[in-house]
Amino acid sequence: MSETPPPYQYIPPPSPPQRHGCVVVLMVVIGVILLLPGLCALIFGGMALSEKGYDPGFTPFILFGLLVGFGGVMLIRAAIKGPSR
Repeated sequence: MSETPPPYQYIPPPSPPQRHGCVVVLMVVIGVILLLPGLCALIFGGMALSEKGYDPGFTPFILFGLLVGFGGVMLIRAAIKGPSR
């Protein structure tokens, strides 16, 4: 007597845990705050490049401001996208 295997039942993968709304709002607010140094770096970097006498001593500050602004964009993106699986 041969036994037949039980029929295959599809079990969907578990959904990722959801974040609380308060955490998402906090991440977006912090991300917007981090966008401000990036905006200042864009403005002051553009002003510095348009002048005749550009001082290269400001370049690290401009790059740091752009990096902080990029971090703000990524934080907002992570808050909106939600947790990964």
